[in-house]
Amino acid sequence: MRKLCPNFDREDGLDTVLEVPIPEEMFPSHKSTSLSWQNVKSWMKSNPERSATSIFGGRNTEIQLLLGVVGAPLIPLPVRCDRHPINQSIKDHPIEASMAKYIVQQYIAAAGGETALNSIDSMYAMGKVRMMASEFSAGEVCKNKAMKVKGVRHGGGEMGGFVLWQKRPELWCLELVVSGCKISAGSDGVVAWRQTPWHHSHASRGPPRPLRRALQGLDPRSTANLFSNSVCIGEKTINEEDCFILKLETETSTLRARSSRNVEIMRHTVWGYFSQRTGLLVQLADTHLLRIKSSADDSIFWETTMESLIQDYRTIDGVNIAHAGTTAVSLFRFGENSESHSRTRMEERWTIEEVDFNIKGLSTDCFLPPGDLKKVDEEGCDVVVGSNTKLPFKIPAASSRVSAAKVVAIDVDDSYNIDDDDDDDEL
Repeated sequence: MRKLCPNFDREDGLDTVLEVPIPEEMFPSHKSTSLSWQNVKSWMKSNPERSATSIFGGRNTEIQLLLGVVGAPLIPLPVRCDRHPINQSIKDHPIEASMAKYIVQQYIAAAGGETALNSIDSMYAMGKVRMMASEFSAGEVCKNKAMKVKGVRHGGGEMGGFVLWQKRPELWCLELVVSGCKISAGSDGVVAWRQTPWHHSHASRGPPRPLRRALQGLDPRSTANLFSNSVCIGEKTINEEDCFILKLETETSTLRARSSRNVEIMRHTVWGYFSQRTGLLVQLADTHLLRIKSSADDSIFWETTMESLIQDYRTIDGVNIAHAGTTAVSLFRFGENSESHSRTRMEERWTIEEVDFNIKGLSTDCFLPPGDLKKVDEEGCDVVVGSNTKLPFKIPAASSRVSAAKVVAIDVDDSYNIDDDDDDDEL
């Protein structure tokens, strides 16, 4: 990945250090350096009028959806940052919990051991992503009006890069750029926040939580702490690996803290699939159900499922870190009548280019939220309004203030982009 931008105005000028490195794929080998950088400049310009193959009619609409859902989702509950070993007294717990604690102990050993994991005070990771919305279906049982496009495995999708800094599970900062659109997200230990080109900075409801991307093989200590209170529910073969399944349900109090008067998070469950052969995390999955009250009696439901396959473990300073993986997302809307049902599928493939630990000079000041951060009001959820994004098909909505067809660019953990305008006729 390219970290420097040449100075074409002055030959003796210094190169510009890029905030987010640019994937090497943006520089075709058969073109000159200047032409390649012109392509990059065009790539970096987010033009709402540009068009490309997209199941959402507009490329920018699809990018907003991808960044909102796949860009920076959070783990559903806080993760403690203590460095004490997992409770060795497993006999005092039910068999399912005891088995889970034993599996987590094996995972810690496979990831590098207590000593190696406890020596990590901070982390830096840089990588590239390719993401796309691969399918949209609407209508009864979501079998009508289905549209599919070429997946990321076959070269489709939007390219981008990201940089992640982390000091503790609740102290982190992510910058992600995909096709000229940049999303920034982070947590200072008090509040988790997010900033996008199409919305002001806004805070998440509830206590600060870790970034899901960090637990996709980059932060073994937080992964172990997350599943230390889980239960083992069985076995399953994932990617030709026999795995133990650990399940973790989010407590009602945590769900209530993230909900509001009109938006209720009904459940959020996390599963970890740990290899019986290596002890390492093979897949991280979670599903969460959201209810939006559209009127006194009617509600709209959104169920989001994310499955991340974690691959290519390499040893960095004695710690096993995953360097590649794929995430598949299903966003299902139901409620009201069957014609208003819809399902959207998204994909992401990522590769880690650099990882380093114990970054000198990385202080808590590096994780401060933006100055224009908007706090969540007491009556509403952390809802951001976007009136320019549309789904590709007209989906009749109930007679309510919530437009069912315009819930787009949804951050499945924090921000539900609900347009309250009564302008469904535009769709």
